[in-house]
Amino acid sequence: MEFWKRVLIDTILFIALAGLFAGTGMFYITSAWIAPLASFVLAILNVAIKPILVILSLPINILTLGLFSVVINGIMLQLTSMLVGSANFHFSSFGSAMLIAIIMAIFNAVITSHEDRL
Repeated sequence: MEFWKRVLIDTILFIALAGLFAGTGMFYITSAWIAPLASFVLAILNVAIKPILVILSLPINILTLGLFSVVINGIMLQLTSMLVGSANFHFSSFGSAMLIAIIMAIFNAVITSHEDRL
């Protein structure tokens, strides 16, 4: 159940962030139907590949006090863009992918802390 809830939250976030950054060209989704597909692909990548990246980058993650996890999340979003198709879902640069990753992480932390209080 948690998996599908995360996919739904990320779908809503993708649509909202694409609307927020529509004028800048930093983040682009062709349609609202691509957002659930991208969210599903991101969730699968987070389960399959992200733990490997976290283990491989553990020393640098410790040295940066966990800030390198933002880079890992940016990589996960770029991988999602490659798998979904950059014509349908893309970022203008790796920096914009990291900015979207930061915004998504903050929103997910707020949602999680709100659920813990209920």
